[in-house]
Amino acid sequence: MAQKKSSAKNLTVVKAKKTAKPKKNLDLPKVDWREFSPSPVIGVDEVGRGCLAGPVYAAAVIFDSEDLQDLVTDSKLLSEERREELALLIKEKHKVGIGSASVEEIDELNILQASLLAMKRAIEALGVKSGHVLVDGNQKIPNLPGYEQTTVIKGDLRVAPISAASIVAKVTRDNLMKEMGVKYPVYGFEGHKGYSTPVHKQSIVEHGPCEHHRKSFAGVKEYLR
Repeated sequence: MAQKKSSAKNLTVVKAKKTAKPKKNLDLPKVDWREFSPSPVIGVDEVGRGCLAGPVYAAAVIFDSEDLQDLVTDSKLLSEERREELALLIKEKHKVGIGSASVEEIDELNILQASLLAMKRAIEALGVKSGHVLVDGNQKIPNLPGYEQTTVIKGDLRVAPISAASIVAKVTRDNLMKEMGVKYPVYGFEGHKGYSTPVHKQSIVEHGPCEHHRKSFAGVKEYLR
């Protein structure tokens, strides 16, 4: 048990022998977040990396109890209505921090570094100075002194606090994009949330990018005036 608590190594899936089965059939084991130390254990995830428009958002969650841990999962597997319900409950029952990186920061830093920055800001918003951060993916967050970090592949599916963070981050960003859709109706942000859909790409061709589009991204930079 002690070695599990002190370990900050990446949790990755052992490579399986080559088979004809698709990756989605791999049975990824759940990770017990309660085995990590020092406390508090913080789950963090981001949303919006693959979008053509809008900021990237992140949320960090500390479970104050075991409430909801059996209900949360990867936000992409939940309906919009269910995500919104759970996001409210997560913020009501647990400690939540939210961070973002702007379109300008994305264009300046690149999307990976901007995503890591958003996660760092979400953790800082919790108001705690130390703990063990469980990060979705395979990249640790730079410039985060005082914290242990463990990366977890498919963490939003396997680690309850990361699942909760993915839900809060997505609902927060989706609501922002809905507001943006009212302000910029020709782009349909309220529907595709800034992702690279045919409708979104065609709107850029017809109207050109707006101030909220990522100017360094293919699909946008070609149409800058």
